Amino acid sequence: MLLARRYGLLALVIVLAVIAVAPLPDFWITQLNYIGLYSLVCLGLVLLTGIAGLTSFGQAAFVGIGAYATAWVTLNTGLSPWLGLLAGLAITGVSALIVGGITLRMSGHYLPLATIAWGLSLYYLMSNLDALGKYDGLLGVPGLSLFGMEVGQGRGFFALTWFIVVLAALAVIRLLDSRPGRAMRALRTGTQMAEAMGVNTLRYKIVIFIIAALLASVSGWLYAHYQHSVNPSPFGLKMGIEYLFMTVVGGVGYVWGAITGALLTKLLEDQLQVLLPWLIGTSGSYEIIVFGMVLVIVLKYLPSGLWSLVESRLPRPPRSMDWADAAALPERRKPAAGELVLDVQSIRKEFGGLVAVNDISFKLHAGQILGLIGPNGAGKSTTFNLVTGLLRLTSGKVVFCGETISGQRSREIARRGISRTFQHVRMIPDMTVLENVALGAHLRGGKGVVSAMTGLNRQEERQLMREAQRQLERVGMGASLHEQAGNLAMGPQRLMEIARALCSDPALLLLDEPAAGLRHKEKQALADVLRQLRSEGVSILLVEHDMDLVMDVCDHLVVMEFGTHLMEGTPAEVQQSPAVRAAYLGTEH
Repeated sequence: MLLARRYGLLALVIVLAVIAVAPLPDFWITQLNYIGLYSLVCLGLVLLTGIAGLTSFGQAAFVGIGAYATAWVTLNTGLSPWLGLLAGLAITGVSALIVGGITLRMSGHYLPLATIAWGLSLYYLMSNLDALGKYDGLLGVPGLSLFGMEVGQGRGFFALTWFIVVLAALAVIRLLDSRPGRAMRALRTGTQMAEAMGVNTLRYKIVIFIIAALLASVSGWLYAHYQHSVNPSPFGLKMGIEYLFMTVVGGVGYVWGAITGALLTKLLEDQLQVLLPWLIGTSGSYEIIVFGMVLVIVLKYLPSGLWSLVESRLPRPPRSMDWADAAALPERRKPAAGELVLDVQSIRKEFGGLVAVNDISFKLHAGQILGLIGPNGAGKSTTFNLVTGLLRLTSGKVVFCGETISGQRSREIARRGISRTFQHVRMIPDMTVLENVALGAHLRGGKGVVSAMTGLNRQEERQLMREAQRQLERVGMGASLHEQAGNLAMGPQRLMEIARALCSDPALLLLDEPAAGLRHKEKQALADVLRQLRSEGVSILLVEHDMDLVMDVCDHLVVMEFGTHLMEGTPAEVQQSPAVRAAYLGTEH
């Protein structure tokens, strides 16, 4: 997919170069200028809505901030429009940080409603401030010049605008194929899993919100100097809805969907404004009705947008494996053999009047595989979630390597060296197996968004990919690196999830039914992996219904029944217990 995006970037550059020198009428150059302005806003919405799953109707407000900031600065101070750009970006960044910090804590329909309120508020603020010219706006905004050349109109503006669009598209492509990009791609469907891998999901949502706002602000800066004036009309809620419409129709999950949507919407709007009055015999904004019908049709038959048709037909060559000579990632110090790693002390979880886990206690030592077994509904997975911070304790305490971790967030617990899999596989289906596993190494990298967008993270990326490949080969999935994760059967998905957990270099590994869906030989290979991990000093807490695997690899077992502690001991002791046979393994014949 990455190579397809880069081929698309090359094709776009070639097309733009041809247009720049072709004898096109000024009308079409003007149209392409506006399409470029819209594309910048839509690129931000691809990140915000398509990648992070956050719906915003307020992007036009950020366009307005960029436009008004540069207009006011250049008209009232005489400073260069390029300083106006910096002023707009600064104001937009602070505004987005404040608005995002408040609204992104909301979920469901509250977030779109909050962005509508934000957009309306800013629109009426711009319309009523004397300093901004109220509804008349600001006139006489100077054009842009670069190295002494006027680029504020025509082909000069076309070249500048699309140069910025290409740079923005390249930056977004690089971002999505990076450590922070993988974390961002997990936000829409895998927030809980991402937090368990150490990702601060709220922080990344805010970062995406700010990036989308800054792209909109750049569009507003260009617009102000292209129009030589600004007024509130283009920055209202109607335009915010239109930006979202463009992105959804083009393909909200695709970089090139942003440009496709802007192109088709602008051309369709212009043609409908001429065609519809001729057909109906009266003038009016009837194109909005057509846009609504088009949106319904696209959502019904092409929910991923028009670009999904192109993407489904593009070849997806495997990622270039350029990390063979990359340095190995540093590994954490493992606790010494026999050292107490996990001490679970009388933990309890109540859901209303239901007691799911009732005062469970057990200890796990370094280099030990501890099995947590019991019939369905015994509370095993709930116990896992309490240990890893996905659920809050009602009472009790969890101590890891001498430090109390109960009450901490799951990402903070992951940072201390605890990694896990899930009872129901959690993954990002449209990412490759390699990318899914590399997400597990999130805490072992440090490069951020700026490094990713500028390509300065290359060395770290090679290290992360090398580690992801190593862990996949360890679980027997070395041949599936470039397979799309959603195409895997259940068994390989579970092995991929184990590899992802191992990628974090854990001191304690929690595996929730890892053998479910595996064939006999895959189970044997899994048992070998677990023994190897034990020999390397990794402690393992295992929930599993396959008793052959449990009895084969576990050193100690804890048996639960209806959320209570039934008994514990060695596998031989548990097998000989009449209470266990009656409750779980079957009555003695």
